[in-house]
Amino acid sequence: MAATTTAVADETKVASIKTLTDTGAELNSVPSEYTYVKDPNDQADASDPEHSIPTIDFAHLTSSNPKLRADAIEKLGKACEEWGFFQVINHGVPESLMKSMIEACHKFFQLPEEEKKEFQSRKLLEPIKCGTSFNVAIDKVRLWRDYLKVIAHPEFHSLHKPAEYSDVSFEFSKQTRQVATELLSGISESLGLEAEYIAKAMNWDRGMQILAANYYPACPQPDLAIGIPPHTDHGLVTLLIQNDMGGLEVQHNGKWVLVDCAPGAFVVNIGDQMQILTNDKYKSVWHRAVVNNRATRISIAVPHGPALDTAALPIPELLGGEAPKYIGMSYEEFMELQASPAAYMMPCLDHLRVKAE
Repeated sequence: MAATTTAVADETKVASIKTLTDTGAELNSVPSEYTYVKDPNDQADASDPEHSIPTIDFAHLTSSNPKLRADAIEKLGKACEEWGFFQVINHGVPESLMKSMIEACHKFFQLPEEEKKEFQSRKLLEPIKCGTSFNVAIDKVRLWRDYLKVIAHPEFHSLHKPAEYSDVSFEFSKQTRQVATELLSGISESLGLEAEYIAKAMNWDRGMQILAANYYPACPQPDLAIGIPPHTDHGLVTLLIQNDMGGLEVQHNGKWVLVDCAPGAFVVNIGDQMQILTNDKYKSVWHRAVVNNRATRISIAVPHGPALDTAALPIPELLGGEAPKYIGMSYEEFMELQASPAAYMMPCLDHLRVKAE
């Protein structure tokens, strides 16, 4: 994330990015507080087939055919180890439901600012909250995005407006969690563990699921702004959908790769808790959201994590004589760490990494 600053801002007094961009023709450049310069030399060649995230066929992963399933689990493990990102096709979640979820979130962002103010909060685990940037109290560079975060598990929460949000988000969160549960089982098996090992160790039945919608309007100078700067995700696995506008970039072999996924696919990435569990075998990879000057991008990231009181530790069966690389911290404490100024100074995983003597 961006470096800290001593200037403190009140989020309720900072205009949303939607308000800023709705000024229309007056906005023909990026305001100084949003200026973020990227290094073009770090960009991967989009035409290089090596710069394409792996594809996992969910139908094979859940197949009753042992050969198909074994091959899918092997591919899943390889994707987790080499990329930390992959796309999932044939997952069974209707594309119409995914589009309805995106549309419901878009309608929320279109609400008048006064109507959204009741959901503004800086409390980490507020069931429903919206805002702009990341943390305007400590951000040095403001982000070209507004957000909405709703906790959907272990207790389901919902908005009362727009009207369709509640029903759509309930069905979407339920079906997305089912996909995440199967992926978690496949990941466990790819590590040579029982299918339910990670779910049981992380108290998955009480685990967190958050619907995190992001609104990135068209930007007059996209090379001088950022939607979300480089970061890793705090949970076990995150599933993401987006509208027709891409913008997710993944760091791979030192280059930023723009993710191009199949229509209706989930983009999935490994989170920090999974990297801890696997003692660095599976990587929680740095990624970012870039913006464009053509149209609004809507993405919905759905991080799934352990129960809040559960601490991830390297799985003993995976160590093979190697020393554990991480100490324990409850998931709630880890989330608090990620949202604190300490995370700006040092990646969260490094705070938990065992120091070499």
